[in-house]
Amino acid sequence: MASLAASLSWNSSSWLNNRTLTTTTNEGIRIPDKSSAFVILAQKKTKKTRKIILTDDVTDVGKKGQLLDVKAGFYRNFLHPSGKARIVTPVLLKEMKIEEERIEAEKKRVKEEALQLARIFETVGAFKVKRKGGKGKLIFGSVTAQDLVDIIKAQLQRDIDKRIVSLPEIRETGEYIADLKLHPEGSVSRM
Repeated sequence: MASLAASLSWNSSSWLNNRTLTTTTNEGIRIPDKSSAFVILAQKKTKKTRKIILTDDVTDVGKKGQLLDVKAGFYRNFLHPSGKARIVTPVLLKEMKIEEERIEAEKKRVKEEALQLARIFETVGAFKVKRKGGKGKLIFGSVTAQDLVDIIKAQLQRDIDKRIVSLPEIRETGEYIADLKLHPEGSVSRM
């Protein structure tokens, strides 16, 4: 029985080695069929990275809105589950461009408004704050940024934030200069 199995295996393997299938085309040409042959190609390992956009600041990786190439596992295991990044798509790039244009327009509008307010302050000149006084030049209490904001609102009908006003300590009568930080690129000094 063992010799029968050995002869069968030898016969079947020799049959596979000698087997060549052919296909006949319409013109009568015989072409060998290689569909039964196995082809194995060896390839180098590819570096698996993903092109992403950060939707939040990530320490040691980047800032919000930054385009990066990160490893696929880092994106899959950390950035995506925590919602800190998204895969780059043409739609997402278009949305980012629209958002950047909106932000630039807002910055331009704020700067124009600050320049207009600066021109108004330059034409007004000075503001007078009235306080009760004591002996000599001393006044009761001190003049605060909120006092200046209230006077500007009463005279110019403009609301400004008291955090942009910086005043020296005012406890006596006299002329003082207040700094109004209207925009990061410039400020106005008046009072």
